Amino acid sequence: MSTPSPTLFEELTWRGFINQITNPELPGILAKESIRLYCGFDPTADSLHIGSLLPIMGLAHFQRAGHRPIALVGGGTGLIGDPSFKAQERSMLTKELVQLNAEGIHKQLAHFMRFDGENAAVMINNADWLCELPLVDFLRDIGKHFSVNAMLSRDSVKNRLNDRDQGISFTEFSYSLLQAYDFLHLNDSHDCRIQVGGSDQWGNIVSGIDLIRRLRDKEAYGITFPLVTKSDGSKFGKSEGGNIWLDPLRTSPYKFYQFWINQSDGDAGQYLRFFTFLSREEIEELDRQTREEPHKRAAQRRLAEEVTRLVHGEEALQNAQRASQAVFGGELTGLDERTLLEVFSEVPSADLPAANLSDERPLLDALVEAGVFPSKGEAKRLVRNGGLYVNNARIDAEDAKLGAASLLTANLAVVRTGKKNYHLLRFV
Repeated sequence: MSTPSPTLFEELTWRGFINQITNPELPGILAKESIRLYCGFDPTADSLHIGSLLPIMGLAHFQRAGHRPIALVGGGTGLIGDPSFKAQERSMLTKELVQLNAEGIHKQLAHFMRFDGENAAVMINNADWLCELPLVDFLRDIGKHFSVNAMLSRDSVKNRLNDRDQGISFTEFSYSLLQAYDFLHLNDSHDCRIQVGGSDQWGNIVSGIDLIRRLRDKEAYGITFPLVTKSDGSKFGKSEGGNIWLDPLRTSPYKFYQFWINQSDGDAGQYLRFFTFLSREEIEELDRQTREEPHKRAAQRRLAEEVTRLVHGEEALQNAQRASQAVFGGELTGLDERTLLEVFSEVPSADLPAANLSDERPLLDALVEAGVFPSKGEAKRLVRNGGLYVNNARIDAEDAKLGAASLLTANLAVVRTGKKNYHLLRFV
């Protein structure tokens, strides 16, 4: 007898998505009806980073279960800035920049959800209505339903009020009114009944639910997802170089892949639950392999593979894997200059005159000049022992020449001595 498939709420629960819900009846409602829900994305940059992946995956799970997601880009609220648990007020963005950022986010969200066919997702920009609101009408019709006392009692606001140096401006203080109005507008125009977001959005979500109840006498719901952290308590989503972005021009697929493959054993299992669509059985098997054979890093490898494919596609995944294998003697041909510089960013490097290429200079002479070898005699001994490689191809002749064919890109070549001692040559 087969085991029945889990309901959406059961699926989200075992994966760890559920932080809070506003109504205990919501799991049953989700199991019976197809509901429209929304999540907002703040256009502070022209790309989302991996801190946004959890709510994106949440929307994708809802769509797979037959519900209809709305991805709301905050072109209007982005002009204000959400103060929730922020240490200080953010710099104000121009309308033009917010619009450009919103367009970039639109393109990225299309990787995760279907925008055609049955229960198609939609993308909407709240600038379409917020930027048209008459101020006096908004304060009279919407503002009167908000208690300043209640707003001041929220932890996200109190933290800022207690900061004598920063405080909070009226502009940011009004943010929760605008987000609540978003929920009301989507409820009116799209019959949207659920808002989802990170746990820091609980107060804003509840405000929208209350506004819908007061003005429309309708029941609306909210779900918050946990804020992702590492098992050691440190912040998720950053590397030494800063944010890990979804845009390949900001974070290359190679660096993106490396970020995931370098996660700890303690984090990899949870991240497989959060950021992949693998089944419970597959993930629990990877958990077992990680416990019993941690040196094989099975969970991390599968995590890096699944998330990179999801965000960047199969071709980018294969390129990232090939780049990762390059440091172990794998194929280098076909890797672009940016990826090569990232792969070999920490190995010794040297600049050589580009004229060396056209003059067909002896390779060993050039390698001595570049500091790869202290002497030509030592270089010859390594060639005789089969330990010299250019672009991971073994050099067998002591009189080999350095020419244009030695390049991987317009001006780069990679030299390996022994199994894993690399040098990067740049021809300028």
